[in-house]
Amino acid sequence: MDLKVLPVLQSNSSPEQQHHGSEPTCLGFGNESLNASPHVLKTTAALRRTLDDADDVRTCRHGTGRGAEQYNRKKNKMATGADHGLKRIVWKRIQDTIITDCRKSDVWKILILDPFTTKLLSTCCKMSDLMLEKITIVEDLYKKREPVPEMKAIYFMSPTTTCVDAFIADFKPKPKYKAAYVYFTDYCPDDLFNNMKRSCATYIRVCKEINLSFMPQEAQVFTCNNPGAFQSIYSPHSRDKTKTLETLADQLVTLCATLDEYPGIRYKKDGNMENAKAFAELVDKKLARHYELEEDSKKKEKTQAQLLIVDRGFDPVSPILHELTYQAMAYDLIDIQSDTYKYKAKDKSEKQALLNEDDLLWVKLRHKHIADVSELIRKLVKEISANKKQPDAKITISSLAEMMKKMPSFRKQVTEKTIHLQLAEDCMHHFSNNVEKLCKAEQDLALGSDVEGVKVKDSMRTLLPVLLHPYSTHDKIRAVLLYIFSVNGTTEENLNKLIQHVKIEEDQEFILNWKELGVPIITSPSFFSRKTSRRNRSQDETYNLSRWTPVIKDVMEDAVENKLDTKEWPHQSECPAAWNGSGAVSARQKQKNSAADERRTGSRLIVFVLGGISHSEMRCAYEVTQAVKSCEVIIGSSHILTPTSLLNDIKTLSKAPMETFTIEEKA
Repeated sequence: MDLKVLPVLQSNSSPEQQHHGSEPTCLGFGNESLNASPHVLKTTAALRRTLDDADDVRTCRHGTGRGAEQYNRKKNKMATGADHGLKRIVWKRIQDTIITDCRKSDVWKILILDPFTTKLLSTCCKMSDLMLEKITIVEDLYKKREPVPEMKAIYFMSPTTTCVDAFIADFKPKPKYKAAYVYFTDYCPDDLFNNMKRSCATYIRVCKEINLSFMPQEAQVFTCNNPGAFQSIYSPHSRDKTKTLETLADQLVTLCATLDEYPGIRYKKDGNMENAKAFAELVDKKLARHYELEEDSKKKEKTQAQLLIVDRGFDPVSPILHELTYQAMAYDLIDIQSDTYKYKAKDKSEKQALLNEDDLLWVKLRHKHIADVSELIRKLVKEISANKKQPDAKITISSLAEMMKKMPSFRKQVTEKTIHLQLAEDCMHHFSNNVEKLCKAEQDLALGSDVEGVKVKDSMRTLLPVLLHPYSTHDKIRAVLLYIFSVNGTTEENLNKLIQHVKIEEDQEFILNWKELGVPIITSPSFFSRKTSRRNRSQDETYNLSRWTPVIKDVMEDAVENKLDTKEWPHQSECPAAWNGSGAVSARQKQKNSAADERRTGSRLIVFVLGGISHSEMRCAYEVTQAVKSCEVIIGSSHILTPTSLLNDIKTLSKAPMETFTIEEKA
């Protein structure tokens, strides 16, 4: 097996560092368990040759032992729903691999992580979970650490030169720890493995690859934790496009391995872009290599899953529109970094809250329209107030704070409601200031029709009021882009006038660089129409300012109903029989009695977008899963984007990378 090396991916925030004797680092906030089948490991190819000079290294061959028996008993059971989200599947995988090995010893251990594995572990467990497993200290692989020679160390790291060198330094010339349990997120190349073998084999008790090089963001959303992939893939000056696609493919393969899926692969064909096709070929080869003949000489067959690959340019509208659903709106309008919402309390003190799936109210509200969110939060608070025999006055942040002062026991129940009441108020403040007026024009441009369903005959007349109003430059750029998308590119003369009107002569790359994604900005005689037929959703109940549906939802529903056009969506590898109609259920088909439930095959649809996904597209995975029920939709990308981050990435596409050089000092 000759998989590409996975580079260390930097986390967005530096973890707190711990040293022996200090308080343990709190890595995360999740504390859920998962009843999913354990996944048996593949031993590194190098380990199959054994460590000649280390008699005490234990190896685990793929598909054997008690874990394999449990897996075979449960392999037809699919993890769906809130109890079996990606984060819990990942934590279960870590428990069944790293933690299981650790349980064989009663000695307390140290866990050593690199930036990527720190962030990975933070998404799916917290320090108390590790403490229960006799892991007493969490350390940073790259930081200076005090030796603890009486303790064993668990190394969970990416298979890179930097990580392996740091590991070797812990045992040369003098060992910091009694022994090492080494776990790589992905395939470890032979040269790195042999370096470890030569340097410190006598200290290694276990060395395994566990195929976990993706980041579980939400129950049905994953990323590769690589925002820089956008520049690498789409910049005309990119020097590492091939390497980036290889790395993303390796990470996507580890997702499939973790889910124990061997999906059929299809990609969106685009006359201008070849990225989706090239990436589909890479993933197909790497999946085949991963699922090569195993020790029992039975090749793994395709599972009831389908993998769709699309370029970011396939839907430029969805990540640019102002969204009015809670999560998408909050991340667009509020400065939320690393999923942390910072705000000022009424006493002027700085507060912050983490917006993740441990906050059950967040999970309940995140995909709802902001109008529904505001009403629902107030209703919940009123219910608590009634239970506490509080007067039914107007619910405000101040009144909630006063109630918590009077009754400390009430604090826990109302704290999360206070956070979301504050966040919803922040969103509504932006909405009432300018977003409400923008939304009507944006929706009309995106859909090509108004609220009454009447076709927009002159898109420029829809755009002009936005340009004449004192909106922010960014908002005007978004509106101009939606106009250009709606008319499939404009003339160079018209574009120059728009750029001058918005006063972005120095920043016109915000608009011009979309061509690097295959999106037409200036029309030409040879241009072919990009307009795709959309599903008719005129009967759906929607808010007037939220009529647009991301294109990816049409794709998901068409895939589940086996309606994808084979010309537009060629097969890179054939899909299983269930995707020929026998196991597909229409997203519009009402679910019947238990007989329909019994027919569920537990199939999965995995969608991967090259170059980032928006929060509105993430929401579609949940909506289609909820409507279909017989198929779980999982969506992923290199990273999650916001309108601001996408525009900034677009602008820098045309910038050439800075030249780097080193100066050697003469002795």
